[in-house]
Amino acid sequence: MAPGGSTCKEVIVSHPTVADYDIKAENNNSLAKTSIGLAGKHGICSNNGVNELLECPVCRSLMYPPIHQCPNGHTLCSNCKNRVHNCCPTCRYDLGNIRCLALEKVAESLELPCKYQGLGCHDIFPYYSKLNHEQHCHYRPYNCPYAGSECSVTGDIPTLVAHLKNDHKVDMHNGCTFNHRYVKSDPNEVENATWMLTVFNCFGRQFCLHFEAFQLGMALVYMAFLRFMGDDNEAKKFSYSLEVGANGRKLTWQGVPRSIRDSHRKVRDSQDGLIIQRNLALYFSGGDRQELKLRITGRIWKEE
Repeated sequence: MAPGGSTCKEVIVSHPTVADYDIKAENNNSLAKTSIGLAGKHGICSNNGVNELLECPVCRSLMYPPIHQCPNGHTLCSNCKNRVHNCCPTCRYDLGNIRCLALEKVAESLELPCKYQGLGCHDIFPYYSKLNHEQHCHYRPYNCPYAGSECSVTGDIPTLVAHLKNDHKVDMHNGCTFNHRYVKSDPNEVENATWMLTVFNCFGRQFCLHFEAFQLGMALVYMAFLRFMGDDNEAKKFSYSLEVGANGRKLTWQGVPRSIRDSHRKVRDSQDGLIIQRNLALYFSGGDRQELKLRITGRIWKEE
């Protein structure tokens, strides 16, 4: 029986001890210094050997404290410790609550490049700052802004514009003003909502105009809003207006486009756009109120 815990499965193992990891990490640190020849103000730059030590064997992601280990020295991250039900995935011994403090100390001395280095980010970060940077890195890929279906495509803006045009068959328009007519034969249907997206090329940038039906509490509403294909700090340089109406009445909206860094659902649920109640939408549609016919006009301008 392994010290400090019961076994999940009877096995005979011969694996590195905690000391072995410490020695190997120290050797890799020395190798990183000599083979790369770089030292940062926070510590040494890592090479692949050290990266392998810090890679969780289950999820293959870099590990951050608390780093756990079994009595035989096998390590894994805290998220995966719960996933494997406290049983070491390598030797099947009970993991217990042992921290690998030596490996955590090694990680503290490292500096690593951003994982988006290939996309243009050339900064080096202390190991424990790297994850936070990557969550906000300007070079990280964007998610596809198309709504109404689950799309896992990511990429830079030119890639996504081509993807929207070729794969989602989205309408593309040049210009900063628009006049769109939305027609729906059954205005009571929400399950297959009016998912519509148009992309505008304006001021050399791209904007996504969304129009859809959804349930807001007990009421069916229609909503139009604009998203900017870029980061939030750039989106704030622009403004837009929307207008819908008929029979001498109109609704107007003016706002700032939201970055596609914010998900479509987040923008929609925040109600940051032009919202049209169903009864008013049908009034604007005219006729026998059995068909939705809305004309939405708008413009985009750049703030000085």
